[in-house]
Amino acid sequence: MSTGCGMLLDETPLFDPSLLQELDWSSNTVSFSPPISPAYPGEGLVLRPLHTADLNRGFFKLLSQLTLAGDVTPEKFIKKFEHMKSTGDYYVIVVEDSNLGQIVATATLITEHKFIHSCAKRGRVEEVVVSDVCRGKQLGKLLVSTLTLLSKKLDCYKITLECAPNNVAFYKKFGYSASNETYMQFRFFD
Repeated sequence: MSTGCGMLLDETPLFDPSLLQELDWSSNTVSFSPPISPAYPGEGLVLRPLHTADLNRGFFKLLSQLTLAGDVTPEKFIKKFEHMKSTGDYYVIVVEDSNLGQIVATATLITEHKFIHSCAKRGRVEEVVVSDVCRGKQLGKLLVSTLTLLSKKLDCYKITLECAPNNVAFYKKFGYSASNETYMQFRFFD
């Protein structure tokens, strides 16, 4: 499918897939039973960077299981994708069910550039969601483990996330701990 932005909805990855292939999975601290990894997320599943064609593979339908995703045209999607790709600071990973041709899980790592810590980078995990039809397959654990290792590979001095109180125990499995920082917000739109 063509858009007015000069890019096709194709298999263009948001970031270099070798970043995921080169992760040191042996340093993962979370156990998986049965064993899965970024290289083998499960039968018929592929973990990879977001592609532009994922718009047609149910990416926004999946995001809407987490929050209001909104109506997004292919043109708007491509424009945001191109922006994220050009900055090099966005790492949206997806799990595709290759039998169904559908995205069944996704999570995002954003790197923030800081002046503190000797001009270091901080990683932030956002938008972790597993399709309601795929829960119980350890995909949430796989996404968070993958992004945690990726943030280390990208030389982030720390990685943070925001979560509901009922998800705290889940994230503690990965070594995340509560912070004294208080999350506050000012919403311009719902």
